Amino acid sequence: MYYDGRSFSHADCNEVMNKTLQREINLAKNIQSKLLNGKTPTFEGGEVSGTSLPARLIGGDYYDFYPLVNGKIRIVIGDVMGKGIPAAMLMILTRGAFRSAAESTQSPGETLTSMNQALYEDLRTLKSFVTLFCADWDPTTGILTFANAGHNLPLFIDSNNQKVTSLPKVSGIMVGGLPNQNYPEASIKLANNDTVFFYTDGIVEATNKAGEQYQIERLIGTLTVHQDKAVGEIEKCVMASIQEFTQGVPQKDDITMVLLKIANEKSDITSFNSPVLTI
Repeated sequence: MYYDGRSFSHADCNEVMNKTLQREINLAKNIQSKLLNGKTPTFEGGEVSGTSLPARLIGGDYYDFYPLVNGKIRIVIGDVMGKGIPAAMLMILTRGAFRSAAESTQSPGETLTSMNQALYEDLRTLKSFVTLFCADWDPTTGILTFANAGHNLPLFIDSNNQKVTSLPKVSGIMVGGLPNQNYPEASIKLANNDTVFFYTDGIVEATNKAGEQYQIERLIGTLTVHQDKAVGEIEKCVMASIQEFTQGVPQKDDITMVLLKIANEKSDITSFNSPVLTI
């Protein structure tokens, strides 16, 4: 094989192709990292934080925050079936669907309905699906309203009795599962210092050398011990607990968490350009 008068072997061509592919994967990783680690909204009345650690260079977990003009903040966390580049591509589609739905819907249930309508045909074609949990936090009333599309129920850390339990059960089929779905909603009133921990199953399914899983009981124990810390510190403590448990066993699934912690102050979301929302 010749190129500009120089001879290239098949091995040389393969090396060039591998280097090109690696550059493109790194570029995809950087794009995904910037989308997942965008500006986090700051507001009086509480704090939110999110982090994601893919099992491969790029992953299919997703979280996002979207401040609304009515003073609420919309939170979403999701897990795309699969891993690597295909899951990452679907994650980008999911992000676009969420951003579009957040501008035109008035509640978490409506948001999931809109996302399912937007993504259903593509997900069915690709034989894939996405689990999602969407919640609206209203700092004025202290109410968290939420809807679920086949995702893990977040954990609620009650500062009054210092217990960790799941949020009230609300069920709905995964996005891409069936067309024309309506997603029921539930709500809970949050008090000062209460925390809500959203997560993907990569946390509870992390395994150690003996093949044992981290499991939700261990997660609850970790959150119970560190519940008085700020959201960023709680994230670090959970990650440290997982790493201590797995003892270097390679990560099999993406690990993602989002925390909302309440501070009893009046809210004033100012860090985002909020979309127009008719209410």
